Amino acid sequence: MTARTAARKAGAMERPQILITGAARRIGAVLARAFAGAGWHVVVHVHRLSDEARAFTASLPSAELVACDLLDGDAALAMIEQLAGKFDDWRMLVNCAAVFVPDSAEAIDPAVFAEAITVNAETPTRMAQAYLARARSPEGRRVIQFLDQKLLNPNPDFFSYTMAKHAFSASVRMLAMAHAGSPDRIYGLAPGAMLASFDQQPEEHEVSGRMNLLGRLTEPQELADAALWLAQGWLASGETLYVDSGQHLLSQSRDVLYLARQ
Repeated sequence: MTARTAARKAGAMERPQILITGAARRIGAVLARAFAGAGWHVVVHVHRLSDEARAFTASLPSAELVACDLLDGDAALAMIEQLAGKFDDWRMLVNCAAVFVPDSAEAIDPAVFAEAITVNAETPTRMAQAYLARARSPEGRRVIQFLDQKLLNPNPDFFSYTMAKHAFSASVRMLAMAHAGSPDRIYGLAPGAMLASFDQQPEEHEVSGRMNLLGRLTEPQELADAALWLAQGWLASGETLYVDSGQHLLSQSRDVLYLARQ
């Protein structure tokens, strides 16, 4: 072990610890940078190891990298057990990773649905349950389940994804009820159109990202700011914050990805 590695490991135990799934790319990476900059030790979860993920993790002040396919729920639980055994102040779990694959209301694609319900609902819920059963933190533990503004503004596109997010949203209130009276807090965080998604081109996102009440692009940093606030604020457990410039207050007949192309 090098002196630098030893110093990083020692520093990890002096900071509150957080696991963020899908933390090396897109919104997950924005969250990881924000928490690392705020003095947290960030456990960067990725689907599989890569040089890109290693470089990103190394760029953070205090971080470590873990890999796990969320299609394998048992492997995900083993990851939680391992981290719970080594950390003394594992203060937060952020279930951010998700799959976003198109299918339609006319006919569910069984393979797409199976992946969506496992990765977007079942496995992260099991991870939250295991975390709340095993992790230690003198400050109380907090869970953020990443949802979607489609909960209140649904449309038939990305049908299995949306069904899975509705199922996942139920975990927030139910887990909060199960842990009522404790210092633990379980929250939902629901973004709207924020980054180019699926096969969308940047110029299309410039249009679709403004399809909200404020007519503005919602920046990923706004989600990170909301997550940091939930890490220390005292919003009632079981609540969901929508960070989408009011998109969830609209009624959109299709996903904005397709509305922008029309």
